[in-house]
Amino acid sequence: MKKVGIIGLGNMGIGMAKNLIKNGFELTGYDLKADRLEMLSKLGGKPAASCREVGEKSNIVFIMVLNGAQVKEVVFGKDGLLVGMKEGSTIVVSATINPPEVIELEEPILSKGINLVDTPVSGGKSGAENGTLTFMTVAKKEVFEDCKPVFEAVAKDIHYIGDKIGMGQTAKASLQALIGSSFTAIFESLVLGVKSGVPAEVLYKVFSTSSVSSNLFKNCAKLIMERKFEKTGSHIGTMYKDLGISMKMAKDNGVMMSTTAAAYELFRAGFSLFPEGDNWSIVKLLEQIAGIEVKGKVEE
Repeated sequence: MKKVGIIGLGNMGIGMAKNLIKNGFELTGYDLKADRLEMLSKLGGKPAASCREVGEKSNIVFIMVLNGAQVKEVVFGKDGLLVGMKEGSTIVVSATINPPEVIELEEPILSKGINLVDTPVSGGKSGAENGTLTFMTVAKKEVFEDCKPVFEAVAKDIHYIGDKIGMGQTAKASLQALIGSSFTAIFESLVLGVKSGVPAEVLYKVFSTSSVSSNLFKNCAKLIMERKFEKTGSHIGTMYKDLGISMKMAKDNGVMMSTTAAAYELFRAGFSLFPEGDNWSIVKLLEQIAGIEVKGKVEE
């Protein structure tokens, strides 16, 4: 069985680690925060002192950090993966970064005889914890098949997009445009209804039994109504970053994205006001303008 590594043990990384260990994989992980390494140890994983050590002890390594600069440091740093990984091993970029940033990794990684997989993920904290993530995977077909048993330990839906590195990140940027725009539509519609006199509980029932009902809506609206805006697993800064990637991709490809642009600006304002908050914190900005609060009890 493959020896697996994970670099970046935040909400996503630690959830993935739990499921890999649960499925019998020997796991080594690294994070800058000591408390995250302690969490890994309690799960049965092996904490490492550097990215290099993770590479030395693993056949396949997931990189689950925040941005492209961090990915490059993990791969190319003086104690990075390329210093420690053996030929024939595989680097899996599961972080969400700009497509050109993952494309830039391909040649130097392949030149070391190491495989590269471009596979950002979707599903958030709950998907990572429950092993139900969605993978958007790009790699050589034989590399994909070799990694698939590992991916199946953490993902429910694994979409093989092809072998053109960068297309995984491209698919994720397109998805995030839809998710980010959906969030802002939810925020605005709830505030509109409550401001106009409809109780939040009624709006929840109506929306959740309509054609636009989704787990995204139900989870988001429930947290808003319960006034839970921090440490619920979907930090506003991550979505703000992801929408920036979507907007850059739109600019590079000459695509009009007026709805996503509006969502991006709303997330920019929300991140400025609530830097420690989660995505639904943005509703507080709209509530302040409207002079109301969307609150109530959700009946399961």
